[in-house]
Parts: sequence; C-alpha cells; structure tokens
Amino acid sequence: MNGSELEAGSSFPAAEGARLAWQAVPDHVRSALDERLGSPVVEALVQPGGFSPGTAARLRLADGRRAFVKAVGSSPNPGSPAFHRNEARVAAAMPSEAPVPPFLFAYDDGDWVALAFEDVDGRHPVVPWRREELDRVLAAVGELVASLTPSPVEAPTIAAYFEEEFRGWRELASTGDPDWLDQWARANLDRLAELEGRWPEAALGETLLHGDIRADNILLTEDRVVFVDWPHASIGAAWIDLTFMLPSVSMQHGPKPWDVFDSHPVAVGALPGAVDAVVAALAGFFVWRGSLPPPPGIPGVRAFQRAQGEHAVAWLRHRLGWT
Repeated sequence: MNGSELEAGSSFPAAEGARLAWQAVPDHVRSALDERLGSPVVEALVQPGGFSPGTAARLRLADGRRAFVKAVGSSPNPGSPAFHRNEARVAAAMPSEAPVPPFLFAYDDGDWVALAFEDVDGRHPVVPWRREELDRVLAAVGELVASLTPSPVEAPTIAAYFEEEFRGWRELASTGDPDWLDQWARANLDRLAELEGRWPEAALGETLLHGDIRADNILLTEDRVVFVDWPHASIGAAWIDLTFMLPSVSMQHGPKPWDVFDSHPVAVGALPGAVDAVVAALAGFFVWRGSLPPPPGIPGVRAFQRAQGEHAVAWLRHRLGWT
C-alpha cells in the first residue's frame, strides 16, 4: 500500500511511500554496514511507514544483535540524502535522556547515506487512534519538550528551516484565485496570506523541535514513547511540535485539534495571535503542497498532505471565526 491508498477500514491516506527492499541497497553499501555493525546482516524486515524512497529496516545480525538502519541514495529523489545527513548530525548530539533511539553511526559515500540506531522494541500507535495510546503520546510530547529546552543541539530556527515551504497562502494568492480552493479559503485568501506572513516571529523559541511528529514517527514500548526520524529538527517555540502533530491526529480519527491543544501543558502561555499565525502557515503549507505533483520517488505524500490540510484549515477556521 502506498500513501495514496487508504488504511484498511479507514478514510484517510496511509503514511507510506515506496520503500526500497534491503537487497536493493547497493552491495558496497551493505558490505560497509556489515563491517561497521561488526557482524553480517542475516535478516532485514523493511518497515513500510514514512515517505522516504530509501529503505528502513530492522536488522538481525549473525551474532544475535539487532539494529535499525535507514539508507537512501540520490536516485530517484536527489534531495533525500540531505535529510539523512541532517538527521545524522542531530542524532549524534542528542542527550542520552531524550526519548529518541540511541544513535550508532552514519555511513556516507557521497551518494548513499545510511544511519544506524539501536533497535527499539516497540510499535507504532494504532490508527485510527486509540484514546489510551494518544494520551500516552500527548504526555510524552510534554516530556520531549522538557528534555529539549533549551536546545542541546545546534540547529536552524524553524522559521529559517521552513522559510520556503511555509508560504502556501501567499503562493496561492499570487496565482490569482484558485477555483479548487474551498469557499472559505478563497473568500479569505488575502487575509490568510497576511496572517501567514507573521509566522516567523510567532514561532520564536528555544526548544529543539522534531518538526514532523505523527503516528508513523512514534514508537510505543512497554514503558516509553520514543520519537524517531529527526531530519527536520529545528529550534522554536515549545508548543509547535504539538501544533504540527494535531492535524494528522484529527485526520486519523482522533480528537479535533482544539480539543487537545487548548488544554495541553505545552500550550499554556502561548499567545493566541502567535498560534493563529503558525496554524495559518501550517494549513497553507498542506493545502499548497498538496496541490503540487508528487516529488520523484514519493508518490503518496501529496494525498497525505491534502488530507492533513483539510483538518488544519478546519482548526484555523475554528480559531479565527472568520466568515
């Protein structure tokens, strides 16, 4: 199943791309990983979640140890290795108490990039969301913020990192009046573009942010919640990861964003105008990007973005009260 198809029994796109089989990774890369791991790989279970066109596999080694490796080359998507390089830099500097997978090493031959982590004995939350699992994750988001404030890692601000992406309403306004936008967005497009323009200042803060928390980037163990996949790490306001997460939760049959955000501890003290600007930027990103052709090797991401966009826009309408 890819991201343009539906989760079984659901009405939302799956967070799955076109994962590469372990044996499709070039021989020289797999040989180098065997050497760095200290034992040959005898079993590789490719994990379907996520949109990277590379591989992501739970490995069993000949000596009985386990590891998790993600690897990608510059084909078919030339931008993908940069995401792995970003994540390698962040993962290597993470404090030991942070709820993230322990990092082992990175491999980089200039084309292929691979990251190795200790294997986490856990699973993704069930979607549609179960309330008890969502409550665990929401509590863990607060713990994540506490462990990463102030940021223990050098990283760009979130405004700098997403500068080119979080301008969706402005891009749409510049094209005139897209007739495929819903009536509310079309009627308020200029106001949305103006509000979106305030988001960089609204997002200022000192917390290291994941930038893409959703069910397929979370592992539940018996006693922990672990946040995986950190290529978009950046620094900003403590409430932003919760903000970015909630449209996907709502899309996957969880509660509405406003029923979670307004009462969550990390949102206490967030200025309403600042939250409005960030939610506007997030909604504009999803709506605009969801209208574009899929990037090479990542066929399902646009459907996933469009679906999140519907819920982000609904949250924005709820917050703004514009007619």
